Formats: sequence, structure tokens, C-alpha cells
Amino acid sequence: MFDLLKRRFPPPSRFGTKGHSKTHLEPRMQPAIRNICDTARWVAFFRALETRRPDALFRDPYAERLAGERGLQIAGALVDGSKHQWAWVSRTYLFDTFLSREIQNGAEVVLNLAAGLDARPYRMDLSPSLEWVEVDLPEIISHKRSILDGESPRCKLTRYDLDLADTEQRRALFTELDSRGKKVVVASEGLLIYLSDAEVGALAADLSATTNFRSWIVDLASPGQLKLMQRTTGKQLSEAGAPFKFGPPAGANFFVEYGWKPQAVEGLLKTAARFNRHPAELESLLPEPKGVLGNYPWTGVCLLERASGSSR
Repeated sequence: MFDLLKRRFPPPSRFGTKGHSKTHLEPRMQPAIRNICDTARWVAFFRALETRRPDALFRDPYAERLAGERGLQIAGALVDGSKHQWAWVSRTYLFDTFLSREIQNGAEVVLNLAAGLDARPYRMDLSPSLEWVEVDLPEIISHKRSILDGESPRCKLTRYDLDLADTEQRRALFTELDSRGKKVVVASEGLLIYLSDAEVGALAADLSATTNFRSWIVDLASPGQLKLMQRTTGKQLSEAGAPFKFGPPAGANFFVEYGWKPQAVEGLLKTAARFNRHPAELESLLPEPKGVLGNYPWTGVCLLERASGSSR
């Protein structure tokens, strides 16, 4: 795939600034997205692009193999599918940052829900004593094992192939994992946007019903950004049974009634601007407004903490 990336995309210095027009892409088309599992290959494609940059904000040497030719095809086939590298990279960078912070602050277990083709247990600087737990659908877990089983993670790694929509099974898993450490950090990168408000609330309540799940890292979209996404890439994802749904008007405060309080919130555009990665055409959206975002097109990553006495 590396040669394909060199042939079909501009030099690394242009990535994340002007985006990519379809004239740079010549993939052999299948349906743009077959199912929600394909979105993991799509995201891995952007991590592979970032890794090639001399000034990369992170390096994922496994992303190219995990994405495969299919990841490249998806980016070329989706409306705006290869356009917003700056946002995907900012999201990965922020999850890395918040996870590192929580681990440094004593987290003994990382629970990665809808882990996708994330390779953090292999690429981050981690203690061998840390326990990392990945949960995702069987298709993703199987593909990941086929690519990474010859590699050595830097910490203890366990994978569960489980559909998080199965409430009974996920609660049983949460109960089991609750006994493994006194401080568990949960990450759910790229998951919540595919769930309804009720489904997100139910998941938040299940997580807060534990004793040792202390923090939760999530990514969010404002109502305005959700509408934009639904009109573009979201149309094709809806046809594949993976519509964008979650963009709460309350933002990170949505989680308060379920026992979680926002501890830190970082916007993707603001983060991209810190590294001069933001598109020039979005300069007018900075600085990001405070308070209720409404129709402002915002996406970001939030670190949530368990409210004291919130075991439900």
C-alpha cells in the first residue's frame, strides 16, 4: 500500500492543509462502506498517512497493514472520505494524550471499547504491568489478530469479540473487569456517534455502575457538526447501516446525569491549529466559542471523570 499512497496523494507537506480532491484517487471501487467494520480500515488509513510525515504527531507502523488496500479504497470512494486528515490526526493525538495522562496518574487497566484497528498497545510507551483490554466485533478482532499476532505488545493485552449492543454481555464484562484494577480508564474512540442518545445514556450508566472505572475518554460532535456529517459522508454510512446519530446539544455535560463530569475538553480544530495543521478555509471558525455550541461545527475529545458517589 505504501507505493499506492505515494502515487495517489500529494507530498506529506501538503497533508492536512488543503485536503485531497478526487483527481488524486483512482481506487477500484466496491461499495464505499460495506458495514461499520469498514470504518476502522478508513481510520487506519489516516494513521498510515500521518506516520509517513517527517513531523508526525504520532507514529503507527502497523496502520498501513491494518488499513490495507480496502482502507485506501474507502477513503477514495466516500464523499469527503480523504479530505479531513487534520481531524482524524487531531483525534488520535488527543486520545493518546489523555490516555497517557490517565496512565501516568495511576490507571492500571485501559478498557478500549470499539477498539477498531487501533495499535496503541504496540506503539505507545507503556509499562509491561499495564493491562490493556480491547473490545470489538468479531470481524475486527479476527482481522487485527491476523495482522498483529506476530508482533509483541508493550503491555498485557486481552481482546474480547463482543457486540456492545448486547447489554447483558457488556454488563457481565464490565463486572469482570471492575475487579482487575483499582483504577480503570475507558476509551471509546469513534463509537458514540453511531449510537442514539438513549443508547449512549445506557452505556454511560453501565460504566458508572462499576466501582473502579474512574475516567472515560470520548469524542463528540456538536449538533451543527452532526448535521454537516449526515449530509456528506453520513449518507453513504447510513446506506451501510451505520448512520451518524449522536451530537448532544449539551455537549460533554450530557454525561453528568449518568455519573460522569467533564474534566477536560479539547476541540479538534483548535488542536490542529496548535500544530499549523488546520485548513485555511476554517481559520474563521477560530477561536472556538465557549458554552452551548448549537450549530457551530465542532468536534472534540473529552476526558470525563466519575462523579463522587456516582455508582448507580
